[in-house]
Amino acid sequence: MQITECRILENKRIGPDYFKFKIVAPFIAEIAKPGQFVHLRCSDSSEVLLRRPFSIHRGYRNYVEILYKVVGKGTYLLSKKRKGDVLDMLGPLGNGFEIPSGLRAAILVAGGMGVAPLLMLAHKIKAENHKIKVVVLIGAKTKKELLCTQEFKEAGCAVEISTDDGSKGFRGSVSGLLVQFLRKGEEARSPLPSPEQMIYACGPEEMLKKVSEIARRYNIPAQVSLEEDMPCGIGACFGCTVRTIHGYKLVCKDGPVFDANEIIWE
Repeated sequence: MQITECRILENKRIGPDYFKFKIVAPFIAEIAKPGQFVHLRCSDSSEVLLRRPFSIHRGYRNYVEILYKVVGKGTYLLSKKRKGDVLDMLGPLGNGFEIPSGLRAAILVAGGMGVAPLLMLAHKIKAENHKIKVVVLIGAKTKKELLCTQEFKEAGCAVEISTDDGSKGFRGSVSGLLVQFLRKGEEARSPLPSPEQMIYACGPEEMLKKVSEIARRYNIPAQVSLEEDMPCGIGACFGCTVRTIHGYKLVCKDGPVFDANEIIWE
């Protein structure tokens, strides 16, 4: 982990209110793991005092990509940044996803901006063993808000879509799509032993809760990346506590990725 000033290579709008940074950050790109995050200072002025956490979307030899949505003052200011501008960035932070040895199939479940850390994970899984089957289930409110479908396909993943309004793919939630996918798998073949498959999920809390329940029902291990406000990002402020079977933990320091069975969902 280190604080560094990083130059922006690109700040591109990729959808309504959605942007993607490409930032020169050799140290972070070299050591970051899928599921880890960075803390960005949004402004040099007093307009926004606290840093904002963002999942690392992709990591290359000397730069990283950050996917974000404009939802408030901080991200609005970030959306106005231009090529050549400098960002104050702290990272990489937190604990990321684990890829068990012997993995044969991975199901990645993304709700909305939950795609952000999962693209890097998909590339990592395929880099470790291109024979691992990776299926990505992406959910959004409407087809206009779907993100990264082509990027996952280019990474060698099978992609299935759900939209709340039925404008594309399965009509309903991405957790509903997960149930449909698993039911089809049961009908088509014998399920793989649990150690050979894994569900990875990121998205809103209610979605993660449902995915965790589904994974438990089908006896499939699952890892979930929690989306929380992280004022400090390093475990100093205790502003991102989560209740687990082992007591309270900090999303920024102990997570953001947890074993789904560890979380006590409210």
